[in-house]
Amino acid sequence: MFKVIYSDTSFKNIMESAAATVLQRAVEMDKKEQYTMALVLYQEGVQILIDTMKETKNPTKQKHFANRTSEYLSRAEKLKDLIDQRKVAGTYREIIKIENGSTGNSYASVFGRFLDATVTYIQIEDPYIRAFHQCQNFVRLCELAVKKCRALSTISLVTTLDEDDKQHQVARLEELRQSLMSHLIRFEFSFSDTLHDRQISLSNGWVIKIGRGLDYFKPPNGKFVLGVCDLELRPCLETTVDIFHRNDLDKNVI
Repeated sequence: MFKVIYSDTSFKNIMESAAATVLQRAVEMDKKEQYTMALVLYQEGVQILIDTMKETKNPTKQKHFANRTSEYLSRAEKLKDLIDQRKVAGTYREIIKIENGSTGNSYASVFGRFLDATVTYIQIEDPYIRAFHQCQNFVRLCELAVKKCRALSTISLVTTLDEDDKQHQVARLEELRQSLMSHLIRFEFSFSDTLHDRQISLSNGWVIKIGRGLDYFKPPNGKFVLGVCDLELRPCLETTVDIFHRNDLDKNVI
C-alpha cells in the first residue's frame, strides 16, 4: 500500500491554494449578493488560512496570512450584521439561478446552510411528491434535515394525491413516517387538490421557494453512473430558487 507524502512546503502550498479557492468563491457570492453562502465560505476560508498560518515559520508569510485573515474576518462580520439587519426588517432575499445541465446543486449546497440546530419544524409544500423518484428526493431532504437539525421534532408535507398510483404513494410516505419516528421525529402528510406553490418553510424563519420544487434534477443516464446516489453530481433542470426570511414564520407554521 502506497502513501503520498508531502513535504512541509508542498503541504502549506496546498493549504494556501485551498484557502485562495474558497475565498475567491466567497467574494463571487458576495458580489452576487448571496450573502449567506458568502458568509459560510468566508468562515471556511479563514479557518484554512489560520491553520496554514500555524504551520508557517516564515515571519513574512505569517504576517501576510494574518493580514488576509483580518481582512476576510472583517468582511464576514459586516455580512453577518447586514444579514441580521435585513432579517429584522423583513427585507432579506437571495435569488439563485440553477442553469440547465449544471451540477453542484444538491439540497445541501443550495439551502443546507439554513438547516441548523435552531430548526424544530419543517413544512414542505410541493405538489409533486408522488412518483417513486420524487419520493426518493423527499427522503433525501429528510435525511439532510435529520443530520443538520438536532432539535427537529416535526416534518410536515402537503402534496397532491396521485390518483393513478395512490396506494404506492401513500405506502412510501407511511414507510418514511415509521423511519422518522425511530428518530423521534413526527412526520405529517396531507393532500390538496388545489396546491400549486412549492416552498420549504423552516421554524427559524427561512423560506426556500424552488420553481420546480424538489424535482429539479435530470434523470441519470444509467444505473451505475455518477449522480445516481449523490445529487451534487447530478445534472439539473433550469430553475430559480428564491430564499427569504420572515420573522413571523414561527407562529404561522407551528
